[in-house]
Amino acid sequence: MPRFENLGYFNGTYGPLDELVVPFNDRVHFFGDGIYDATYTHNHVIYALDEHIDRFFSSAALIDIHIKQTKEEIAALLNDLVQKVETGDQLVYFQATRGTQIRKHLYDDDLVANFWVVLKPMKVKDVYETVSCATLPDNRYYMCNVKTLNLLPAVLYAKQAQKLGVYETILYREGGRVTECYHSNVSIIRTDGVFQTAPTDNLILPGISRAHLIRACRELSIPVEEKPFSLDEMRAAAEIVLSSSGAFCSGVDTLDGVPVGGKAPELLNQLREWTLADWHRQTGA
Repeated sequence: MPRFENLGYFNGTYGPLDELVVPFNDRVHFFGDGIYDATYTHNHVIYALDEHIDRFFSSAALIDIHIKQTKEEIAALLNDLVQKVETGDQLVYFQATRGTQIRKHLYDDDLVANFWVVLKPMKVKDVYETVSCATLPDNRYYMCNVKTLNLLPAVLYAKQAQKLGVYETILYREGGRVTECYHSNVSIIRTDGVFQTAPTDNLILPGISRAHLIRACRELSIPVEEKPFSLDEMRAAAEIVLSSSGAFCSGVDTLDGVPVGGKAPELLNQLREWTLADWHRQTGA
């Protein structure tokens, strides 16, 4: 089977990313009108695929996007496409845009989504690497539970993180409630040993890795509370934990230039080891 360095897919056509073309009137170009999800492969095996597809369809339903493929058809397609890329370690990115029509805000009820896939070489982050973060006001809208293509706030937060010389910006709403980061969920391990993470309301994305950490805590008999926490509570926490599909369980060692965490390394390492074991089990690593 011939394999590609990278691969793109659009509505039945696939090939190298720089060779694919898409319709000019796809609503994504004018409105960012679509949703996406992403995960990783190892040994050409896709990690937590069913969970990512479930979230993909949930996002689509929340903003009335009609996907013509079934979950099973998308899983089969993705599993086939990842075999066409040379490296076994890939980012698997897939998106659905509302459809193609002449530009107008009001979309037609009978539009059928366009389905896109991007595959490129990429490895998950070392879970034992600690990172630095900065806090910034969360000025996004109130549909953060939808994994939308409207990513301008994330783009701007990423640039601010680069300017500040940090890995992530941890966001907070008026009143000091911590929400999430621009591309990660954030949780804490309190000094009493409780793993606390924000509830999956409309202010955060329901992260797959966040859900895996909750599962890990339950298997490891670590107490869990899903409730909001404040900036002050985060700064006083035994550990600050970031989680995303590309970085399962990263500890934070510096926040706004001040050392943080490091007070519950055994618990943090238990979570790291669980996430790695889960990754190995699912991908045959």
